[in-house]
Amino acid sequence: MTHSCKVRPIRAILFDKDGTLVDFQRTFGPAVHEVMQHLAGGDRAAWDRLVAVSRFVEADRRFMPDSPLIAEPTGVYGALWAAALGRPASAAFLAEIDRLLGDATTRHLAAIGDPRALLTGLAARGYRLGLLTNDAEMTARAHLRKLKLDNVLEFVAGYDSGFGAKPDAGPVLAFAQAVGVPVSETAVVGDSVLDLAAARAAGAIAIGVLTGPASSAMLAPHADVLLDSPAELPAWLDRR
Repeated sequence: MTHSCKVRPIRAILFDKDGTLVDFQRTFGPAVHEVMQHLAGGDRAAWDRLVAVSRFVEADRRFMPDSPLIAEPTGVYGALWAAALGRPASAAFLAEIDRLLGDATTRHLAAIGDPRALLTGLAARGYRLGLLTNDAEMTARAHLRKLKLDNVLEFVAGYDSGFGAKPDAGPVLAFAQAVGVPVSETAVVGDSVLDLAAARAAGAIAIGVLTGPASSAMLAPHADVLLDSPAELPAWLDRR
């Protein structure tokens, strides 16, 4: 933990979604399996290429830690999927991916712990709350509705919301402005290096959680503090 993290107050908290509030492997593993099967259309060679570029473990329906689907926006892995399928990485193709994955991940949605209890508790204590994801905003809002979090969060941004995508500082700065809190008094909570890099780029406090595919060794160099899970956040805030 840095000295600045210890002395700076925290008044606003911006959460990542997948790997932080939503169980990434249990949600996206079966969902991506379904979507890639749909896109491959029974072509085994195309399927194998999709699995390879996605760094996907077919037998376990999970992702390797270096999978581009873990933290990157659709445009990154969508271009890989397009090449694997011999299709152009057009806006229409990326929109198709977002639609298919939005439907499939909402069906398979699995939370980490009790995010509603966590966030309503923080809101009751006066923290301003938001969500930042490199998923599509449409999908994020569908997930939030299913988790009954849509009325708890004051700000929701996806890669396509107009503020940029992680690791850019833009969405973090937009959240701070939207809730009227200095970015220096804003924390970003996430399970990936991109989450923490976005926090650092904006001048916010970077809180890493070990509920996603990334290891503590991967996150530690980029975090002001590492927690085992977001459930530890209220107690950590009390100790500061």
